[in-house]
Amino acid sequence: MQSQTAKPFDGAVLIVDDDKDVLFTAELVLSERFSRVTCLSDPMQIPAALGSDEFDIVVLDMNFSRGADTGAEGMYWLQQIRTLAPQTRVIMTTAFGEIDLAVEAIKNGAVDFLMKPWENEKLETTVSNCFQLARSERQVKRLEDTQHILEEQLEEDFHEIIGASPSMRRVFELIDKVAMTDANVLVLGENGTGKELVARAIHRQSARSSQAMISVDMGSISESLFESEMFGHKKGAFTDARADRAGRFELAYGGTLFLDEIGNLSPSAQVKLLGALERREIVRVGGSKPIPIDIRLISATNIPRTELSNGGNFRMDLLYRINTVEISLPPLRERHQDIPALIDHYLRLLCGKYKKTGSHVSQKTIKALQGYRWPGNIRELKHSLERAIIVSKSSELRLEDLLLRQEPEPKAAIDFNLERIEKKTIENALQAFEGNLTLVAKELGLGRTTLYRKLKKYGVSC
Repeated sequence: MQSQTAKPFDGAVLIVDDDKDVLFTAELVLSERFSRVTCLSDPMQIPAALGSDEFDIVVLDMNFSRGADTGAEGMYWLQQIRTLAPQTRVIMTTAFGEIDLAVEAIKNGAVDFLMKPWENEKLETTVSNCFQLARSERQVKRLEDTQHILEEQLEEDFHEIIGASPSMRRVFELIDKVAMTDANVLVLGENGTGKELVARAIHRQSARSSQAMISVDMGSISESLFESEMFGHKKGAFTDARADRAGRFELAYGGTLFLDEIGNLSPSAQVKLLGALERREIVRVGGSKPIPIDIRLISATNIPRTELSNGGNFRMDLLYRINTVEISLPPLRERHQDIPALIDHYLRLLCGKYKKTGSHVSQKTIKALQGYRWPGNIRELKHSLERAIIVSKSSELRLEDLLLRQEPEPKAAIDFNLERIEKKTIENALQAFEGNLTLVAKELGLGRTTLYRKLKKYGVSC
């Protein structure tokens, strides 16, 4: 027999007892609180019941055979329920008041123990409390699972910075050196080069990794909201301040504060930021009590350092404060050796995302991509590959599938002088491989003796 009427608790309870009067009373009491109450007089029906429905609570008798008082039958079915439905909570009942039996039942996974004959109110309260506890535990588990998934996705996105070129190896060395310190770091690089990846890598390797890294896009915060967003505000500080609110500095306490596009800060905002960093404390808007800050600061900008220091719009004292260590990310066009590895990395991620198998890029296409200037850098490469995987009808992604920007050189800018072209090519190779003549010679397809002769011919120093 089963009740299907809508109840205050949208939950399912299974009652297993060989006493028909107990079943009748329990169903009558619990049907007032739960949407589904199912009764069984034969424990052998438990597996079938658990297989056909999901129960939140099972109220299980300890003894079923006539004259039995050891609780062995109940213990057996308790274990079966725990195996068949691990998320279901079990409340044991018996007419024999053995404390040792109750303790054993709890040790074996029961959540509570009821003595018969029970008071109806006691039954209702015990089952309701167990249901609410079970529901709370499920909600916590769901939140933990969601957080775990988000962290996995974040870790997947920022698992590693791909690159083996000399310029990227230098970036890795700087990350390793600075990560375990609390030094402020300024990351420079064009849009799409992966500045936030560097910030996350530093935070992940730091002593603050167990705390949060709070990212703030400084370009998206208006000047009028800067103090409220960064320092927080007190209730009533302005029209829309309906409650106290912590700012980004407080949220990042003990962790890392990442200020992206810091070069976009207005002069007045720069003054306020500098004051907070110098005093190591902030005051909420509308408040008067200084709040200490404990953050590791990482900043980033796509504005070249020379423009920051010579343009007149960025305070030099703030620049000195934020760049104890400076990391410059090379644009993708200057690290073409890394393009094959980047393609492999993103193809693996994107094929999984779109459930495509076998998508690949031919060596001919890779060579063409290595010659492209990538104005959008790594972000453009990823988006181009994503588009190609979506629209391509073949497993081989063609150059036209990537829909790259067409940026032909003006005819007047083309230099047809072979010696000037050769000199410029050698200079570019020297810069790309940071003066490593062995790698330069290999890339250019020259012997070291030939390379030395051409360096002397063109007056190129390394």
